[in-house]
Amino acid sequence: MKRSNPWMAGLLLVPAVIHLLPLSGVLGADALTRLYGLDFSAPDLQILMRHRAVLFGLLGGLMAIAAFRPALQGVAIVLGLASVVSFLALALGVEGYGEPIGRIVLADTVALPCLVAAALLKWRHPGPGIDVG
Repeated sequence: MKRSNPWMAGLLLVPAVIHLLPLSGVLGADALTRLYGLDFSAPDLQILMRHRAVLFGLLGGLMAIAAFRPALQGVAIVLGLASVVSFLALALGVEGYGEPIGRIVLADTVALPCLVAAALLKWRHPGPGIDVG
């Protein structure tokens, strides 16, 4: 039986939790407003942002499962890095964003080194896991 490296599990659980936090936005405009401090009364915007919440839930769930399933770690790391790096690049390209976006930038700044460290750990030890018997 193979088990995950405990360092890898920890490194993946941090961005997993960060990506699961927006999942509450699927509940509707009030939940989205609590998350982002913006008005989400427009139905089209609600649909887009609620769908975004679902996608983040899927990504966070994948990273949480991958923390303990070595076979999923590579894809979880790649998708996590794509999410974090793309958001940070977009945010850095726009001046004057508000405090709610600043919180997301901070969270992704925490997630990024975890994902980079996980990638390095996976690259240095590419096997599916640690043999425990």
